[in-house]
Amino acid sequence: MADPLESQITPPDVYLNRRNFIRGGIVAATAAGTALAYRKFNGVDPVSSEQPPIPGVQKPAAGQGFTVAGEELTPRDSIANYNNFYEFTTDKDGVAAAAKDFKTAGWKITVDGLCAKPRVFDLDDLRKVAPPEERIYRMRCVEAWSMVIPWVGFSLGKLLAKVEPTSAAKFVAMETLFDPTRMPNQSSGALEWPYVEGLRIDEAMHPLAILATGLYGNELPPQDGAPVRLVTPWKYGFKGIKSIVKISLVATRPPTSWNKRAPDEYGFYGNVNPHHDHPRWSQATERRIGETARRPTLMFNGYADQVASLYTGMDLDVDF
Repeated sequence: MADPLESQITPPDVYLNRRNFIRGGIVAATAAGTALAYRKFNGVDPVSSEQPPIPGVQKPAAGQGFTVAGEELTPRDSIANYNNFYEFTTDKDGVAAAAKDFKTAGWKITVDGLCAKPRVFDLDDLRKVAPPEERIYRMRCVEAWSMVIPWVGFSLGKLLAKVEPTSAAKFVAMETLFDPTRMPNQSSGALEWPYVEGLRIDEAMHPLAILATGLYGNELPPQDGAPVRLVTPWKYGFKGIKSIVKISLVATRPPTSWNKRAPDEYGFYGNVNPHHDHPRWSQATERRIGETARRPTLMFNGYADQVASLYTGMDLDVDF
């Protein structure tokens, strides 16, 4: 049995209030003050996560829902120093330090299964799939905190088109690197490893679903899922599988890590739904990192106009 996580043994409101009160002050601080405050309240130093810039990043076309309007971006240091990536540690404030030496040279992603042209993509191949685009998306964690992140990436559907899915392909299964020597918390029982996730194929082909290779115009830091991760902004963050090494087109619904771990708490779909509470806390509101007040959570995280039609006829409180 895995050790309980802090957010599971601390009442969620207490946990989130404490963590986000800290970040509310940190956002407005100077660089020196930020480091001092972070060290004082969290017992660790914030980790600088400067990465190489991504050349040729394009701005998205207007009117497609690819940019959040009227909401402040979450500062890069907050994104880089508060994160879930259990392959390294279950401590959100410790992920950056635990992952800082993770190397991605020679990375490859196998794309196979029910397709006409299965293929192995290296990082140079991925860069040729489509020009990198900035996508400014809300990110809503199932733990009821949120961010606004300027990702860099391209639509997952463009990668899938390269391998030509067959008509038998109904789902897309994804897998994270499994290497406990490089991802040390994979030696623990926190989850069943490797981390796996999945989408229906129509979700995967939706233009909002991207493979992110960067944020704030630079390559992804290790703690945020380098070198490539999934981003589906209408779903909870646990759907955003990181450090992907395999994508398979399959006929039946694939297993997913958190659904296996606690099926009554984490559904296959993971759609943001303020009307369907987690068994241990409400999903009606969220706390944006850097703010002190709670805000209402939006259905599909504010992307209902784009994605609600994918779920016509479904009971979103049952198929959660």
